[in-house]
Amino acid sequence: MAKDENEEQKTEEESAKQHWRNGNALFQEGKFDEAREEYTKAIEIKADYADAYFNRALTERVQNDFIDARRDLERVMELQPSSHDAPFIMGDIAESREDIIGARYWYEKSLSNNPNFEEAKKKLEEIDARMHAAIDNKKKGGEEEVLQKGAAFGLGKSVESDVIEEGQIKKVAFYKSNIKFDSVIGSKKVKEYLYDNVVLAIQHPELFKKYGKKLGVGLLMYGPPGVGKTYMVNAIAGEAGANVIIARINQIVDMYTGNTEKNLHAIFQQARENTPCIIFFDELDALGIKRGGGGGAQGESSSIRLAVNQFLVEMNGVEANPEGIFVIGATNQPWDIDPALKRSGRFGDSIYIPPPKYRERVELFKFYTRNKPKARLNYGRLARATMGYTPADIERVCDKAAMRPLLHEHRYNKERKLTMADMLAILKDKDMSGSTLDEWYGMVKKDVISSTETQIVDGKKQEIVKEGKLDPQEKVLYRVMVKDIKKNTNGFRIWIKKATRWFAIHFF
Repeated sequence: MAKDENEEQKTEEESAKQHWRNGNALFQEGKFDEAREEYTKAIEIKADYADAYFNRALTERVQNDFIDARRDLERVMELQPSSHDAPFIMGDIAESREDIIGARYWYEKSLSNNPNFEEAKKKLEEIDARMHAAIDNKKKGGEEEVLQKGAAFGLGKSVESDVIEEGQIKKVAFYKSNIKFDSVIGSKKVKEYLYDNVVLAIQHPELFKKYGKKLGVGLLMYGPPGVGKTYMVNAIAGEAGANVIIARINQIVDMYTGNTEKNLHAIFQQARENTPCIIFFDELDALGIKRGGGGGAQGESSSIRLAVNQFLVEMNGVEANPEGIFVIGATNQPWDIDPALKRSGRFGDSIYIPPPKYRERVELFKFYTRNKPKARLNYGRLARATMGYTPADIERVCDKAAMRPLLHEHRYNKERKLTMADMLAILKDKDMSGSTLDEWYGMVKKDVISSTETQIVDGKKQEIVKEGKLDPQEKVLYRVMVKDIKKNTNGFRIWIKKATRWFAIHFF
């Protein structure tokens, strides 16, 4: 009986492999739809066929089907936690969507799984070159100019350069900002909280000391991508007039043992010597990932465990002596951060940055078209047409629309103002507009909500319930975000968004 089962299993595996080979041949011929079908047949026969998931993801990537591609790549990383190819393709997808921070995170993860992966190294170098302007130390008069290194984070100019020697941070640049809260559209309660707990403490430390309040805070800002978490830090810095250190993951993490911990210590030590100071960790989950499970290979990596342990040591130091140090982390996935980092005294305070509502979208369109020659625009209609869009999405729409009159003037040497027709033309073009949140909500749904998957086990279909990553305490802590994700993945809500956008674009 056992022999028959083994033979049947071998037959199924060979059948799955044949479909995989067929898919490869079709892929090489450019027949991508047929290739996807073959890979799907292979997966239906063998539910844990990682190579079939990966090749199907490649096919979906070629067809710009990013949602399905990322879903398949996540499955590959579940089956093969040490894979360096799957995170690399995730980085490529993020980069194609202009999510540079996300791309850098995935390329770093790819490199952590395979330190000799030259393509990942090359990509990280390219991204670093894009994000940080060159430093010219040979200007006449001996002046050193650092060109908008903080611009990639929405921050102002630095007054000096980073100093990194053999993978070790010796000195990090400080940034200043001229942005204030009145430039941040919406988020009234968020701004009030940040003013009371951060700005006021920096501007009036004597008042906090009088009432026995600590002059420092560990704060986690979380929310969907593109909603303005980084811009909010910019406004905090501008309001408070404090030094800002941008703690960049690609500079902190080093492949040589001990350097990552030394780099973290160097950043915190510089902050202690230059208070008041804000240390900003973007994509905090990339550095403070959960230890001992839930994070794949990276979560189990000894180097990452050591990095998280060092992070805890530094945060303990801030907790014990917080005089003027404000550590702010931003993340799209708070459930991936190590619980020890989120307890009271570290990143104990958390605040949700939500997507903009209708009135806020109206103001965003006014803001992003304020410096453009324009005719009369129906901002209410534009806000309805972008239901579910982030500020970053709306900025992109305005920027793309402005190219139409710009090119008209270039070609015909005649000025033409930005019109509603230009805005609607961009909104109708799916390649030039669209909500990045639609894809994101679908991706993270499985992280926070239980799901039922059908798998084939011993030739029989079985339904397996997979619990989300959030424990009961986290479900309470992040209840606003969980509610937001559930709402925006509800079928009726999705239909309402699509219908509202369609009517606004085509009728009124």
